[in-house]
Amino acid sequence: MTGAITISVPTLTTERLTLRAPIASDLVAYTAFCTSPRSIGVGGPYSETDAFSRLCSLVGHWQIRGYGRWMLADRRTDEPLGVVGLMFPVGWPEPEIAWSLFETAEGRGLAKEAAIAARRYAYDTLGWNTVISCVMPDNTRSTALAKRMGATFDYIHPHPSFGDLHVWRHPSPKELAT
Repeated sequence: MTGAITISVPTLTTERLTLRAPIASDLVAYTAFCTSPRSIGVGGPYSETDAFSRLCSLVGHWQIRGYGRWMLADRRTDEPLGVVGLMFPVGWPEPEIAWSLFETAEGRGLAKEAAIAARRYAYDTLGWNTVISCVMPDNTRSTALAKRMGATFDYIHPHPSFGDLHVWRHPSPKELAT
């Protein structure tokens, strides 16, 4: 047996949220999301087996890329509320800020709060100069969030599994500073 792999996932906090590494107890809420119609915007619904693999891939992305998505949790109770963060899987056009909220978190501005923290991390910690969000054309809530964050429609990316994705470009660090 070889030595253990240690994956470092930073924890971010906002006024109402903790963005942290996924943990085993998140599996119940994450599986409920993945197996429900709410996951259509991210290619679902998925099976319970697929939900487990997808949760594991959230952690693995940090190891492979050095950044990834966080479990979005209530800052007071640690209840898992969704997944938000940075990703760049194979076949993706550019690094992305992605968000998925669980049903209990909908309609409270939590996705925006978390996505802004993720964007700040991308720019301030990772030194990125640009970032996108890919949105399925009929995902009106994610399109609205991208617009509220100041992102503008840039182009369409034809993805072999998800179909045509609308690519929304976020303001650069320089644009956000003005």
